[in-house]
Amino acid sequence: MKLSNSFSGALRTFAYFIASGTHYQLEGVNYLELFGEEPSAIEQAFAIYANVMELDSEGNVLNAKYAEKRAVDYIRSYCEPGFEVEPPYEDWEIELHGAPSLIDKI
Repeated sequence: MKLSNSFSGALRTFAYFIASGTHYQLEGVNYLELFGEEPSAIEQAFAIYANVMELDSEGNVLNAKYAEKRAVDYIRSYCEPGFEVEPPYEDWEIELHGAPSLIDKI
């Protein structure tokens, strides 16, 4: 099974706005340096995005903006220690799942 076009489009859009420094929810937050200096913060944000994402039975994204908000709130809280994420993250949202095998199975 492949990822749906809906999910692919949502992920691509989120990645673009994060990598370009133009995500509207991070205006005024100096986070681009995290890419070179603190990549684990970006890794965690993408993990949150993927963990929170919900799809219907046909693979259509149901909550792209909420998944973005949860991920972006992590970046903001990382860069601005006084920022409080509401509601606080649940364990399943911040879980880092295992990496795939180094060898493809196809």
